[in-house]
Amino acid sequence: MSGLPDPFDTGAGFSKYFEMLPALSREQQEQTFRLRHQVYCEDLGWEERRSDALETDDYDAHSLHCLARSRQSGRLAGCVRLVLGRGDDASQRLPFELTCGDTLDRVLMDRLAGRRDRTAEVSRLAIVRDYRRRRGEEGSPGTLLASSFGTAEQPRFPYLLVGLYMAVFVLAERHRLDTLFLLVEPRLSRHLDHLGIGNRQIGAAAEHRGLRVPAMMDVAQVIANLSPRLRGIFDVVGEEIEAGYRAAAAGGPDPQR
Repeated sequence: MSGLPDPFDTGAGFSKYFEMLPALSREQQEQTFRLRHQVYCEDLGWEERRSDALETDDYDAHSLHCLARSRQSGRLAGCVRLVLGRGDDASQRLPFELTCGDTLDRVLMDRLAGRRDRTAEVSRLAIVRDYRRRRGEEGSPGTLLASSFGTAEQPRFPYLLVGLYMAVFVLAERHRLDTLFLLVEPRLSRHLDHLGIGNRQIGAAAEHRGLRVPAMMDVAQVIANLSPRLRGIFDVVGEEIEAGYRAAAAGGPDPQR
């Protein structure tokens, strides 16, 4: 998976650089929307700029949001959301279903129809420009490349992107979700699979800001099969997110400040 030595503690490495925060308060969610505006509207031009500099849509009210923050600068570094399936309204579709509904595996989608409240879509993953400086990353809000892990002589580890994906699975497990969907570049789907985040393509590629493929991930299966390197980050991110929920329940301040 990378040139890092086997004993390398990625959990400690992640904690050295970043921390993960569930965006539970109105202020934290607005920080998420502001970061998304910076990436999706200002940097990439994928969405229209908003006068309030907050990139939002109708899905946000029915989503789980998470933020990544740099420990060194204290600035926000990335975000991601899980758009929750609506078991209470069969007419409500997840974003990927509207984009590539005609190409989806209908047998699979019909089988999942009865438990939509146990599904969600990974969406609006965004990493700020300062962490997208390597060649090939500039035109994407956050992706894995063949060079993301460096070489045997100069190994590296994509802590921020991996941390955001581990946050997705922490949130999914906490909220008892079984299945996650995503609409991604074909190369990201392949790289996630090679990284150990198993995903299955469930439809043909569709045009959406470039070629994208719909894929699904089994939450319990992915977590059970995490490699030691991913498990280290998953455990650290899980502790941080749980601390955020506890602080919110107690009405206290952000525990990481």
